[in-house]
Amino acid sequence: MKRQFYIVFLYFCVCSSMLFAQNRWAINDNGSISWNIKDRLPHYDHIEMSGLKVSTVLRYGVNKDGSFELNKSMVWPMLRTIPNNTHASLMRRSAWNAPEMVTVNGLSLLNEKVNKITLDGTMTVESSFVLPGNTHITLTRVIFPSVSNPAIYEKYILKNTGTASASIEIPASRSVINTDPAKGVNGSYKLISEIIGFTARQLQPNEEIIFYASISGYKTGENEIKPDIEKELQARKSLIDKLWNNLILETPDTEINTMFAFAKIRGSESIYDTKGGLLHGPGGESYYAAIWANDQAEYINPFFPYLGYETGNASALNSFKHFARFMNPAYNKIPSSIIAEGLDTWGGAGDRGDAAMVAYGAARYALAKGDKAEAEELWPLIEWCLEYCRRQVNDKGVVASDADELENRFPAGKANLCTSSLYYDALISAAYLGKDLHKPSVQLSTYEKQAKTLRKNIEEYFGAKVEGFDTYQYYEGNDVLRSWICIPLTVGIYDRKDETIRALFSPRLWTKDGLLTQAGSETYWDRSTLYALRGVYACGETEKATEYLKFYSNQRLLGEHVPYAIEAWPEGSQRHLSAESGLYCRVITEGLFGIRPTGLKSFKLTPRLPVEWDTMNLRNVKAFGSSFDIKISRKNNKIDINICAGSKTLLNKKINEGETVTVKLP
Repeated sequence: MKRQFYIVFLYFCVCSSMLFAQNRWAINDNGSISWNIKDRLPHYDHIEMSGLKVSTVLRYGVNKDGSFELNKSMVWPMLRTIPNNTHASLMRRSAWNAPEMVTVNGLSLLNEKVNKITLDGTMTVESSFVLPGNTHITLTRVIFPSVSNPAIYEKYILKNTGTASASIEIPASRSVINTDPAKGVNGSYKLISEIIGFTARQLQPNEEIIFYASISGYKTGENEIKPDIEKELQARKSLIDKLWNNLILETPDTEINTMFAFAKIRGSESIYDTKGGLLHGPGGESYYAAIWANDQAEYINPFFPYLGYETGNASALNSFKHFARFMNPAYNKIPSSIIAEGLDTWGGAGDRGDAAMVAYGAARYALAKGDKAEAEELWPLIEWCLEYCRRQVNDKGVVASDADELENRFPAGKANLCTSSLYYDALISAAYLGKDLHKPSVQLSTYEKQAKTLRKNIEEYFGAKVEGFDTYQYYEGNDVLRSWICIPLTVGIYDRKDETIRALFSPRLWTKDGLLTQAGSETYWDRSTLYALRGVYACGETEKATEYLKFYSNQRLLGEHVPYAIEAWPEGSQRHLSAESGLYCRVITEGLFGIRPTGLKSFKLTPRLPVEWDTMNLRNVKAFGSSFDIKISRKNNKIDINICAGSKTLLNKKINEGETVTVKLP
């Protein structure tokens, strides 16, 4: 017996050391992550960062000889191109690298060795150079998008780390491109690349010099901005600090805490100041100045109230207002996407269950936001979407649709599990919301009865044995496991939870990259993995959920492609689409902490404290019109819940593992 234990123990030690050895990145004390370059070269990666008027995908890496590689893809969502469709943001890729124009003692900066790359909402690259004559120079690059200007900025710090003075020449440089006017909605656009802070001087030992670079884009006639890049950098850092200092996750697992902190950045930064108001966009060099019923309404909008990010909440409300424009008395379908700064629509996959997505998201957002006036404004949209779904109910009692959010990439039949599950949850949320808005009791009772009937029909229509698992067929006749069988778990339907979880984490679906969309394929989408983790927590399988959350967080935060959740593979080359990060955050708020809004000032709380943790906290929660902390701890085999606002205790209660409490805020 001891020998068997030793073998098992040794196996886990070896696995742990392999996992640690594979981590390319490490977490710093200040919450940033760094790659200390030592070996395993070359290595290349990409990361997206965004501001209100620009986005950039930095394709970066370190070559085998230790030099830095950088190619910047710039996107200007409001510089629209022709045809003005979903993908019509002006985009340019550039390998322009300002340090290549700098000379030291009359020579170019050669023989670069990158020492460290750090990510914290900006990118910082630290390099060293050894030049002839034993001249030693270090270069620090800081790259980031402007918070509010249509520009990508770069800060450079050159330092003489040698023992003799060095002659530094930083050139004046300005390049202007006027784009083809026939290809722009507003004619020609002006793209300016320039070096700011040109000089020529002697740099003494331990002295440093700072200069900057900027790449910006303008419509014809717009005034060119003369930026103070230090202030721009401070504005970016202030935004990150604001996101990191609200809705703070504290657990014994530093990797999960840090992944959550980074997810708040990516989930929040991808909001664009368009003609149609603030629009949250997925990004990925494809999806800007537009909104979708899934990415925005369903995935991220229900999260924003918890973070208390005003721009995020404003973008959520604005997106619902855009969808509300398409309500009609004939109950024709709403568009799947509103594009081109709100001026056009897209619905190429037909009805994807979009009304269910919008009803689900709008009701959950309104409840969590806790603003009665906003909720009243959204109520007609929620009513309309629910009625639309009711009219799509087929003769088996589930909701028919042309496709699902994967838009026919994989079969979804004539009625899919996802659409009916979202409609079910939306009915429940509407009943909760309607009570606080004093809507007719008959109407709310009808929603509750419809939800009860729909739950029964979901079981009868979708419940099935698939590949030997008593789980769900995703659509009628589906005989291959699909990742979206996790959806019922996220909306409180646990009838088939054991076999569903077994199927999700079986070799047929689970891979080192997360869940396959369909068993036997090579395609995986993080969104289904994150939905599954949220659902597995929600139904009480805490240890299994935590095991896989830890694995996923480690891989995405510290592995080979960091530091955010991704969209899909092989499609999109693992783009950092923004709403997926919102889904990661919801694994924590709705899964780990089990928050389920039940009113404008109330919610159910079902904390799932892992056995190996003694405490977990969610501080500075901004939902339900309040600001409060949730503190969970284990004491004498009980779960202690403490909810406080400042020094005021709002709730202090001990419960058994798995119990739910109702929280009412003042």
